[in-house]
Amino acid sequence: MDNYRDENRTKGNENEVFLTKENDQSASYSARNVIHDQEKKKRGFGWFRPLLGGVIGGSLALGIYTFTPLGDHDSQDTAKQSSSQQQTQSVTATSTSSESKKSSSSSSAFKSEDSSKISDMVEDLSPAIVGITNLQAQSNSSLFGSSSSDSSEDTESGSGSGVIFKKENGEAYIITNNHVVEGASSLKVSLYDGTEVTAKLVGSDSLTDLAVLQISDDHVTKVANFGDSSDLRTGETVIAIGDPLGKDLSRTVTQGIVSGVDRTVSMSTSAGETSINVIQTDAAINPGNSGGPLLNTDGKIVGINSMKISEDDVEGIGFAIPSNDVKPIAEELLSKGQIERPYIGVSMLDLEQVPQNYQEGTLGLFGSQLNKGVYIREVASGSPAEKAGLKAEDIIIGLKGKEIDTGSELRNILYKDAKIGDTVEVKILRNGKEMTKKIKLDQKEEKTS
Repeated sequence: MDNYRDENRTKGNENEVFLTKENDQSASYSARNVIHDQEKKKRGFGWFRPLLGGVIGGSLALGIYTFTPLGDHDSQDTAKQSSSQQQTQSVTATSTSSESKKSSSSSSAFKSEDSSKISDMVEDLSPAIVGITNLQAQSNSSLFGSSSSDSSEDTESGSGSGVIFKKENGEAYIITNNHVVEGASSLKVSLYDGTEVTAKLVGSDSLTDLAVLQISDDHVTKVANFGDSSDLRTGETVIAIGDPLGKDLSRTVTQGIVSGVDRTVSMSTSAGETSINVIQTDAAINPGNSGGPLLNTDGKIVGINSMKISEDDVEGIGFAIPSNDVKPIAEELLSKGQIERPYIGVSMLDLEQVPQNYQEGTLGLFGSQLNKGVYIREVASGSPAEKAGLKAEDIIIGLKGKEIDTGSELRNILYKDAKIGDTVEVKILRNGKEMTKKIKLDQKEEKTS
């Protein structure tokens, strides 16, 4: 645009120069005519020469003044420059307006295209999203006169969501959260077309909060695929689909971004406190969304929605289990019905939960030994821990060369860095003295709450 203005000014100046030359020629032409007449009159009217010379001089002076840039041309040039500037400003404003409209149009088109893409994806994938109802047996007692009768019936205990991720041999398989199905005496699944079917629990794992259900594929028309959660970037758009608050709001779609990846959060489970790796998102996740998928804009499952922070001062902090952690668990649950993990066979408690006077007086701990490690409350008979010589009131402070402060840290190392059959070093404190034991891990899993 600046080049355009410079070019305009140059053209304006050329016009000004041209007009000045043209006017100078007109002035010369007028002067030549006056001089020619002067010569004719000189021959015919010699006596009138002084008078005529004065008249001619005055006329010539007036004529030259009229055509010099110091007279009318000053205002004419100013007018032309003003006109040129107005024209340039008009062109500039028009171009800017045009560019603005083009940018706005392009932005609107992008938003429209992006929105349309997400809508198409949701429409295509919705048949793979299901609602899950957890039914638990409730005992009803009634008293009629002197006789009593007891009966039980399944009543709804809770609900959640799930996503169909596999279909083969007349069966379809659903991935969901363990806490959605835990304690159920029976499970109902509501499909996209409104059909409700009974589901079978294939297997569940409380420590990863995942479970797999099986249903007939008679009404299943769509299967969702897992994506690669390691490709997720902070700020990337994600979509959550599920049944918040039950069936009345089934397949509610919420959109947000990835607020963070590789987060670690603590979670209380029926197998004890544990820490899990999660994706943080601000996509709205409400009660009933648990077990539903977190999707990227390509419609791939990048996470399973699992939890949120529910506090008065907190908004938009939800968590999903990454798909790369979900897939191997789902496959093992399908093939074995459970997750086989190494265990050491102890009942434990975080040392910081033990009163300090007990730590010092009974356990013989002092200084930096206080409040760090895992207190062994009981050792199971015949367990790897008993065979290795561990005793009740020992404090585990290290496993496989890594320091241990809490039970969740111990489990993470045990379940992620060790395998059944491995022999691992365990560092303990006994009566304030540090020692090392070697434990050969068994395949039996035992609750260690």
